Amino acid sequence: MSTIATAPRPQILKDKHRIVSQDEWVTARKELLKKEKETTRLLDQLSEQRRNLPWVKITKNYVFDGPNGKVALAELFAGRNQLAVYHFMFGTDWQEGCPSCSYVSDHNDAALPHLAARDVTLVAISHAPFAKLDAFKKRMGWHFNWVSACESDFNTDFHVSFTPEEQAKGKVYYNYTEQEFPSAEGPGLSVFYKDDAGDIYHTYSTYGRGLDQLLGTYRILDMMPKGRDEDDLPFAMDWVRYHDRYEASQQEFADSDKPYWPEIATGSTRATGCGCTTSSPA
Repeated sequence: MSTIATAPRPQILKDKHRIVSQDEWVTARKELLKKEKETTRLLDQLSEQRRNLPWVKITKNYVFDGPNGKVALAELFAGRNQLAVYHFMFGTDWQEGCPSCSYVSDHNDAALPHLAARDVTLVAISHAPFAKLDAFKKRMGWHFNWVSACESDFNTDFHVSFTPEEQAKGKVYYNYTEQEFPSAEGPGLSVFYKDDAGDIYHTYSTYGRGLDQLLGTYRILDMMPKGRDEDDLPFAMDWVRYHDRYEASQQEFADSDKPYWPEIATGSTRATGCGCTTSSPA
């Protein structure tokens, strides 16, 4: 049975647009191009400001479980100076990783050789035990290094795993603010630099919709006449499935309670990079 992901509702878009001559279309397109170029320059400036942020030296000895046993944060760089860590939502008692994080990781995995050419190693880190991560990685056919922080403070220190005590308060610290959050795990990306002396620095982290920039599929959809076509869904990433499950029914998940998705997401709520709602579009 196909899902909304493979059979979206039909739309009649023609009635919403003026039909014009080629010359009129080019004139309108050039006006939009001016705004696109302005936005590109602003994004270049923003990227420079991001690179100019101050750094924080990492003093805690983070150790993870990996394919060859215990591995330190310094070893995850794999001989390079720059490390990108994708905080993949996969709880300790979950049977599968988050579908939306899997959607992000499909894009990340394809970028590995290109990142390596620019002195960047990309790894994923999750709270679940390594055996679960490894089995899911093999199912999805990914190649990036994926390690477990189940015996480390790493996930809590970077505010992507939340304790029962934190959740009991009704709000957790995520994306640099206290907010309601529907899951014990959250998505994010953190960046680190290791100098020639072996010292490691945290240079940047982004969460929520800051992860949109990782998604080439969204970049293409944003150019399509229907765009992302998510406005009428319960929450923005409700359509996303594991890449090997787009023909499955909506209920076919190993975790029947779908702990990675909000129960209700309506009104002004927006989805973050991994399908968790926030009242802010940021």
